[in-house]
Amino acid sequence: MRRQRNVKIVATLGPASDSYDMIRALHETGVDVFRLNMSHGTQDDIRDKHRIIRQVEKDLDSPIAILADLQGPKLRVGTFASSSAELEIGAAFRLDLNSADGDETRVCLPHSEIFAALEPGANLLVNDGKIRLKVETCGADFANCVVVVGGTISDRKGVNVPDVLLPLTALSEKDLADLEFACQLGVDWIALSFVQKPEDVNEAKVLINGRAAVMSKIEKPSAVERFDDILAVSDGIMVARGDLGVELPVSAVPPIQKRMVRRCRSAAKPVIVATQMLESMIENPMPTRAEVSDVATAIYEGTDAVMLSAESAAGNYPIEAVQTMNDVAIEVESDPTYAQIIAGSRNVKGSSIADGIVASAREIAETTEIKAICCFTQSGTTALLTARERPGVPIIALTSLRGTARRLAMSWGCNCVMTNELGRFKMAVVDAARAARNGGFATETDLIVVTAGVPFNVPGTTNILRVAPCDERLIFRTDPG
Repeated sequence: MRRQRNVKIVATLGPASDSYDMIRALHETGVDVFRLNMSHGTQDDIRDKHRIIRQVEKDLDSPIAILADLQGPKLRVGTFASSSAELEIGAAFRLDLNSADGDETRVCLPHSEIFAALEPGANLLVNDGKIRLKVETCGADFANCVVVVGGTISDRKGVNVPDVLLPLTALSEKDLADLEFACQLGVDWIALSFVQKPEDVNEAKVLINGRAAVMSKIEKPSAVERFDDILAVSDGIMVARGDLGVELPVSAVPPIQKRMVRRCRSAAKPVIVATQMLESMIENPMPTRAEVSDVATAIYEGTDAVMLSAESAAGNYPIEAVQTMNDVAIEVESDPTYAQIIAGSRNVKGSSIADGIVASAREIAETTEIKAICCFTQSGTTALLTARERPGVPIIALTSLRGTARRLAMSWGCNCVMTNELGRFKMAVVDAARAARNGGFATETDLIVVTAGVPFNVPGTTNILRVAPCDERLIFRTDPG
């Protein structure tokens, strides 16, 4: 299913979008990747959504990526005798391991690992930062705090600890069960929450064992500090601006987002910009101008994908939200300034043969009348390198592996087409020409660029570039072998 844009759209499924008709409509409107939020619903619910997505994929003959987003460790306070309490600025407030109901002076924080890591001066943020506490003294089972920002604190509100590296694994017991369940289902991507260091990613990759690609969610200050190390071991990155904006000053998030997007592009790894992109559309059929500008900014920065969360999962206007993102993307990418920004931010320092091949393909395509770049790929690496170039013509990624086609649905500009295993380069050119014509990218009178690796079906062997006609008769006439 050809899109009129290069940036991809990720949509979260939920109560507002769990039927076959709605999921199909979302895909037809513009969704390339469906996110299954493992924080909500049962495994049976997730299995049903997965089954429907695969049915839509089959019915429309269109590769769709499925992203399973693990919950991660959830740090929460306990309960209060009156369900809530009012905290005044400057008042003393104690967190401890005592399971008794709390009041305006104390509450249980049932996470001994937090107390083990705390130091005087550390900040604790409750309820997405609406309550801010500063630690004055602490021990193995308590933290005496002063209220810096007061307000109402209530049962089981979440706690963020931005100033310390917590001795917690990114995978809770629930996550371990959900991870194995998602891999057995056959999802394409696993989003890993609460990443603090590259070791968290490596732990998950061992368990996944190649059954899915790993996307690290950057939502902790410690992950920002170790970003390059985390990126090196990840298959993709999600800039999770929700928790990131809680644990860091909100003014710091936009430049962090911009730096991460550029580094991901340089590394040829897909990146999603997520959280609150069109939040007003949960209840309203039209977004705010600020939200449209936010989506546009992420696209101008060169992100691979933009994401909808509650807008598509629980909102009143999921189709309209997707349509809005689609329309913004088309408008931005048709702006001459977009091409200038993308070209100006190209910073590739690769030295492999594949790097040279894809760079040459882009340059040839942009300086001649080439209609598309067709790349044959097994692991997906060649398509990712081509996407890194952000060429001005469509990318057609041809593969015999369904899993590769699905994973590439996450990546900028990749139009994924299934093909048979190949033995000769001539037949690869023929398949590429057919894909370009069938997809409406070119006609018989047009030219395409074809990249591939010989021997075929071996990952990492991209070593051929050819400018070819889309007319099969000319292909056989010029290459009778």
